Amino acid sequence: MATIEEESVSLVQLFDKTSGFNLETGIYHSLVHLSEDDRIPTQPNLDTATYVLSQFPPLDQAESQVALIDSTTHEQVTYARLDRSVRALAAGLYHGLGVKKGDVVFVLSPNSLFYPTICLAVLSIGAVLTTANPLNTVAEIAKQVRDSGAKLAIASPEEMHKLVPTGVPTLVTSYSKEFDNALTIQELVENSEPLCIPEAKPVQSDTAAILYSSGTTGTSKGVVLTHSNFIYIVKLLKWSVDVSNAQKDVFLCFIPMFHIYGLAFFALGMFCAGTTTVIMQKFDFQNMLKAIQRYKINNIPAVPPVILGLVKHPRGAYDLSSLRRVGSGAAPLSKEVADRFREKFPWVELRPGYGLTESTGGATYFVSNNQAKAHSASSGRLIPCFSAKVVDVETGLTLPPHKQGELWLKSPTIMKEYLGNEDATAATFDSDGWLKTGDLCYIDRDGYLYIVDRIKELIKHKGFQVAPAELEAILLSHPHILDAAVIPVEDEETGQIPMAYVVKASGSHLTEDHVIQFVADQVASYKKIRRVRFISAIPRSAAGKILRRELSQRNQGVLSKL
Repeated sequence: MATIEEESVSLVQLFDKTSGFNLETGIYHSLVHLSEDDRIPTQPNLDTATYVLSQFPPLDQAESQVALIDSTTHEQVTYARLDRSVRALAAGLYHGLGVKKGDVVFVLSPNSLFYPTICLAVLSIGAVLTTANPLNTVAEIAKQVRDSGAKLAIASPEEMHKLVPTGVPTLVTSYSKEFDNALTIQELVENSEPLCIPEAKPVQSDTAAILYSSGTTGTSKGVVLTHSNFIYIVKLLKWSVDVSNAQKDVFLCFIPMFHIYGLAFFALGMFCAGTTTVIMQKFDFQNMLKAIQRYKINNIPAVPPVILGLVKHPRGAYDLSSLRRVGSGAAPLSKEVADRFREKFPWVELRPGYGLTESTGGATYFVSNNQAKAHSASSGRLIPCFSAKVVDVETGLTLPPHKQGELWLKSPTIMKEYLGNEDATAATFDSDGWLKTGDLCYIDRDGYLYIVDRIKELIKHKGFQVAPAELEAILLSHPHILDAAVIPVEDEETGQIPMAYVVKASGSHLTEDHVIQFVADQVASYKKIRRVRFISAIPRSAAGKILRRELSQRNQGVLSKL
């Protein structure tokens, strides 16, 4: 029986060799194919942790090769130590605490040296990982604990109090005076033999994690991901890294590991390539620059606000000459910001990508820097094992290159379902298993994906569709604007009007009229900004997505007072 990759390779011969588009089926296929060495492991009894640990350096190298560095304490963890910690924690959880296959373990912690150990140990015994943002409220955490059915929680000391009301037994990542009777991860690791043989081993089809989508425009939902989903994505991450130089690479991780971007990349994927990762507990722009200089960082998976910050930060304060590659994901990166970044850092490869929690992370990527520069507004091409459709939102018909529609995806990394939500699952998948992303896009004649905006976030003005992302890109090109967000405001005469929230530079005398005119000079009349409100910071998710719902609620509050 042919594998998915083999079927894809044979079918793509029927497609346009430049775009990957088949006029008969309306499907775009990836034009990049894996070599024999890069083929995805398909053994049904393989689990994520077993696969990742099998990719660690050989024992003679693992004792000296550094896997993780704490950017604050400068503590280092070798691959050998990480391997022992994972196996010991797995044994402690299974034999000591009775955590078994299918049990859900809730993790509430910022990034730390322990985070990858926790994730790999939980997955290795067939338990299910669910992670949460430490900024979440007590009520939000209680809701996720109930929804996921968590049997055990693991929390950092400063977050432990949020779990007390749930009644869920909780381990603490390190000692705390406030919770001095709580068992710590470190104690469990130190007092457990690194031998764990569960009666029921996890297999590829088993649930590995329940990750909660950001809920920027609606209620957060539990995304159910399998071991197979993760094995595919970490193998593809390894493929995307220059393995010949990987052991010399130093990555910086400030992307939160509770998010799919950080989880897939740094808690799992990069270990398969033998890289060293410097971990920041939380993002701080100045500390990021210091870490780049101190550790000679050469790879940063980033998000658009960070790239914008690098563009607008004064030159020369820190030595950033070690940087070799910067990725961008989790939110669209505008052409204007990408071009300005490349102008300021011409020696750095900037490679945007596209993905979502429901696809276990990445779906498109740039294989080369030349491709990225030539298509600077794009998010790259489909990575191996992915297919796509661009579907007209009105007619449901598939669209050829350069026509805008909703992006649909299919790949072995696509989620199983939304946890306990049959209606949402049914609304997200079509009858043939295509995932409807909710993103408005087009694919060009060279097969490059361009994300226009979220369909639900489009502003309807006098019957025209206005993309907030387009207006935000224009606003960010202004030298006195540090950040911006555009939301719709209901209007009796026109339906909706675009309103901008703007963060202006310190000392700037920028006015509402100036901002409105600046945008009006560059867009069609129906796209003009009609209102401006200055704000100290744009609310964003941990992954950098604008929380438009929060801005809309804030705006309603202002209008109600008026």
